Amino acid sequence: MSAMTSPSFAPLIGPLGFYPVVHDAAWVQRLLDWGVRTVQLRFKAAGHTPAEIEREVNAVVAAGKKVPGAQVFINDHWQLALQAGAYGVHLGQEDLDTADIDALRSAGLRLGLSTHTPAELARAKAVQPSYLAIGPIYPTTLKVMPYAPVGLTQLKEWAPLAAPYPVVAIGGISLERLPGVLACGVGGVAVVSAVTLATDPEWATRQGLALIKKC
Repeated sequence: MSAMTSPSFAPLIGPLGFYPVVHDAAWVQRLLDWGVRTVQLRFKAAGHTPAEIEREVNAVVAAGKKVPGAQVFINDHWQLALQAGAYGVHLGQEDLDTADIDALRSAGLRLGLSTHTPAELARAKAVQPSYLAIGPIYPTTLKVMPYAPVGLTQLKEWAPLAAPYPVVAIGGISLERLPGVLACGVGGVAVVSAVTLATDPEWATRQGLALIKKC
């Protein structure tokens, strides 16, 4: 079955909203305790054994299942997410060539896909995912990006191209920048350092949640 004729992935059970992306299970648990309901584990394989990766994924999936309304996504490790019965996975464009998209869909997992250009948006939409990510909105030092920052003007133009799928913006978004990003018509804002590198992560998290409600 081709992606162009494939059925849709399951829809999200709630809004994307304030969407932290964090590097281990302890952070995911902390954020759920603070009221976050959409969160992503981005646990990099480098420097970790397969057993360590599996332990983190399983812990995150279990934590999410204990919280009503939680939307916990696993970045990259789709096989482990599938095995653990995760709520959802988040994949990059390159993963569309290797991941078993049909198996993920059949198991009822939600799927988020990263996009950086209108062409990638069109390719990702063909899979009929649960949501689409657009980024990087601003320059980010967290990883080397082969793409120029999208910026707010282009984000406002590109976000409608994702319809009918919800859009989350990601990349270099601080709490100060969050309202301007939301004004571009996206359904969620993904943050990394705005929470993980904050002097007071709990305060930053609660501020982010409050900003989303206000906007």
